Amino acid sequence: MATGTTSSTESADSSPARRGVHTQGRAAIPNRHLRTDRWWVPPLMTALGLGAFVVYSTWRAFANGNYYAAPYVSPFYSPCLASNCTDMNGGADWHLFGSWWGISPALIVLIFPLGFRLTCYYYRKAYYRGFWASPPACAVAEPHATYTGETRFPLILQNIHRYFFYFAIPVAGILTYDVVLSFRDADGNWGHAGLGTLVMLVNITLIWAYTFSCHSCRHIIGGRLKHFSKHPVRFRLWGWVGRLNRHHMLLAWVSLISVALADFYVYLVASGAFDDPRFF
Repeated sequence: MATGTTSSTESADSSPARRGVHTQGRAAIPNRHLRTDRWWVPPLMTALGLGAFVVYSTWRAFANGNYYAAPYVSPFYSPCLASNCTDMNGGADWHLFGSWWGISPALIVLIFPLGFRLTCYYYRKAYYRGFWASPPACAVAEPHATYTGETRFPLILQNIHRYFFYFAIPVAGILTYDVVLSFRDADGNWGHAGLGTLVMLVNITLIWAYTFSCHSCRHIIGGRLKHFSKHPVRFRLWGWVGRLNRHHMLLAWVSLISVALADFYVYLVASGAFDDPRFF
């Protein structure tokens, strides 16, 4: 009887159904999960939110127009590095890459902020769950038979997140410069501000908060220190970044929304949908 029992167990363990999270050594739970709440709502909302941004940003990146309304420039197109950029009246119009066959300059610029966000630890969790169901939620088995993590191409490229962080800093700095330029009127005179100035100011504040709340930033500041007492300044900075890091998910979402709203605002003004209200 012992032999028969062993044979039956081996046969069950080697069946196609016992793969992935159902391999030998895992709890033999026949149900996919034991959760009774609406666990599928968060990944669904995440997929819808990220999907909406992808659709909008793709449309705007390929539009190649209505991205400058003096003195505002869309964050999707700044810095404008192609020679087919609109004259930005003293703004960041550098013509670094020539005409690039007339492609939208946003396709050059967005490589760096999108690379930073795509490899972000929070965004990985978000789209892994929302689009790939890997896993769809806590305590819910993923439908994939095997799991290799981020050890193979293309997901191994996620490990370059820290390098995209280095690019994110100058990009945020250039957007900050654009905010400074937004305190001018259409003729380039200083001491003016409009609704667009406020929109861009809020956007860059959220972008800096999201950038500094990054896990890579926290590690760079104090992650490798063994004696905080010998580095009081870095310890204090590490504490500030740590407090921001607690809100990294929230900052990831609100900064994503704000950058889209800032671009949309510039688009409305540039397309003539309405005039930018001036405060002073």
